[in-house]
Amino acid sequence: MGVAEFYKDGFTEKEKRNIDIMEILRRYGPISRPDISKEMGINVVTISNYIDDFIKHNIAYEKELDVSEGGRRPALLDLNPQAGYTIGVGLNLMNMVGLLLDLKGNIITKTQIARPSPSVKDITECVLEIIREIMRRSKDYTAQTKGIGVGIAGLVNRKDGSIHWPQKMDHYYTYASVDVPMREMLEKEFNLPVLIENDAASACFGEHWVYLERGFKNIIYMFSGVGCGIMVNGEVFTGSRGYAGEVAVYNFREQDLFSCGFAKDCFLKRWEIDLGITEDVKASLKDNKQTAAEFFQLTSSNIDNVDLKSVFIAARSKNETALKALDNAAKRLGIKVAALVNLLNPQVVVIGGGFEDAGEAFLNKVNLTVKDWAFRESTEGLKVVYSQLRENSVAVGAASLVMQQVFSRLS
Repeated sequence: MGVAEFYKDGFTEKEKRNIDIMEILRRYGPISRPDISKEMGINVVTISNYIDDFIKHNIAYEKELDVSEGGRRPALLDLNPQAGYTIGVGLNLMNMVGLLLDLKGNIITKTQIARPSPSVKDITECVLEIIREIMRRSKDYTAQTKGIGVGIAGLVNRKDGSIHWPQKMDHYYTYASVDVPMREMLEKEFNLPVLIENDAASACFGEHWVYLERGFKNIIYMFSGVGCGIMVNGEVFTGSRGYAGEVAVYNFREQDLFSCGFAKDCFLKRWEIDLGITEDVKASLKDNKQTAAEFFQLTSSNIDNVDLKSVFIAARSKNETALKALDNAAKRLGIKVAALVNLLNPQVVVIGGGFEDAGEAFLNKVNLTVKDWAFRESTEGLKVVYSQLRENSVAVGAASLVMQQVFSRLS
């Protein structure tokens, strides 16, 4: 597949049906043609024509016959997981993950490294290194590897693969263009088509593609409180130019006047990626030496290296400082989610980006806050859940987006 095709806007009707059939085979296979027909609401003759293409391209195969109540027993169909593989790379709150996935979404190879510094140069080098490692460990799959997906922070121009990164200078954020055109660079080195997508959008698609029930087609994935992935009617929504999902506004000229409390109009200001939890904890520890000593003993940390992981460790031991910081952060996040729930009326809100380790109390607080602040009608039937793919969600989503693009276009 050519690179331009990866960035074609939308799918044709035929391509959408290919995607739907592939999803049904992946979720429910082995399954018969009549059952696929029933699931999609399309006559079985039309479904058989599509299935014949799948079999011709070795994407699906027929296996043992199903039990019949009379007459000819219908053959069962299943997805061939070895029909193709994709590489996914995801930048998370605490690390960067690289995966090789088969067509059914099974992880064949995984590698990860600690999250690099936020500089464009370091992140780019880490993306390159993690893909090299996946390729080195997956030589037996090289011939059937169809492409590379990268889910990464920042504003992603999906047409040319360029990225604008929010990089903090002093106490201001500026947006810096990536020094090297990432997509072009990756395609040149690895000789594979490359798709670059925003981290939250990738994670949203990954949860939908691999974990969430097929009926869930309107989804918000909260990647901490900084950005979100949006799925509308079963398709990732990226906006007119690919930048949708940023849930903050920012003006560095008025940054110092833009200090926020609960539910004030400036509540939409840009947050730190950890929701400001570590800063809250550090401020509390500086005010009380005994509290600080207890926290540092629990977490083997000091005032200079308190991070989100140490806060989670302390919270599991019922440390009051950590619990209070997480409770406040959950309420702040819940209010922001409530605004999005009123705006988009999703079926599911997935909380991810690393906060899956914050514990059930954090999730429950977010859920209760959403219900307290959003319209009751918007929250009826709403599920607020943690990411089930956890640290793999961005990488799985990026790889699955490539898989969807490749196998929607049979020729």
